[in-house]
Amino acid sequence: MKSNIQLHPNGRLRHLLTIEGLSRDILIQILDVAKQYAVLPGEPVKRSRLLQGRTITNLFFENSTRTRNTFELAARRLSADVLNFDESTSATAKGETLLDTLHNIEAMHSDMFVVRHNESGAAHFIAEHVAEHVSVINAGDGRHAHPTQALLDMFTIRQYKKDFTPLKVAIVGDILYSRVARSQILALNTLGVTEVRIIGPRTLIPTEAQVLGVHVYTDLREGLQDIDVVIMLRLQKERMMKDVLFPSESEYFRQYGLTAETLEWAKPDVLIMHPGPMNRGVEMTSEVADGPHSVILEQVSYGLAVRMAIMSMCLGEMP
Repeated sequence: MKSNIQLHPNGRLRHLLTIEGLSRDILIQILDVAKQYAVLPGEPVKRSRLLQGRTITNLFFENSTRTRNTFELAARRLSADVLNFDESTSATAKGETLLDTLHNIEAMHSDMFVVRHNESGAAHFIAEHVAEHVSVINAGDGRHAHPTQALLDMFTIRQYKKDFTPLKVAIVGDILYSRVARSQILALNTLGVTEVRIIGPRTLIPTEAQVLGVHVYTDLREGLQDIDVVIMLRLQKERMMKDVLFPSESEYFRQYGLTAETLEWAKPDVLIMHPGPMNRGVEMTSEVADGPHSVILEQVSYGLAVRMAIMSMCLGEMP
């Protein structure tokens, strides 16, 4: 894949399809811009008229109410008009090709497509065929990438840990089927953390794990030693189909679930994160999810700021 499709000739961000191929400087710029929009629940909402007159279309071919709502809210806080594409009632369901659908929406003066699709590479395909003035943001494609989730995770880590370079980060769970994990690994290594670890059963570790720039652990206790940040992942059961990759959820929790006791193996000031949706009693206990180390709800709040930053940067409107 040509990574430079994401950039204008002058180096400015045009699309966000994957973390791969983006420099540390660009990632830091996204985080810096997001900081101008960041608020937590209970604080005054920051609104902007930067994208007034622009139209952002949510093209969600895969269900994800929370992600779509976050993108829609981010766009509206930038004063953009929002068009939500319902694939089940669209012309594509009646035989129209995807490209015909895209060009018809472009004719409605859409400036950006936010794309979620169950096929890897779908967002990149769309980016190759849109008009020159249109930007594309990948909101998750198959098992490939979920760059905005990775960036909001990086923003959350930065808010609490400030400097990436001394950090050791562990990603725990279903690495094999997780597009989020792949994007997180790329972002963490690009930002220069000391070490990225992936922890899980061998059946949920991709065969190419070593080339991702990570250290692989199958024992939770060993993997959590001296860890600054733990990112828990849910089991992607909808992508596992009929494969039996672990004995049962209870056995998975016994070996890889995060509890108050297992959390003691990490550093005393460890951060606990989860991209959601979270399965309590499978990935972690409620005591951990709601405990003092958890920044899971903060991730959701910061996700709005990060997506506002990406939208404004792709459309050439800086705050």
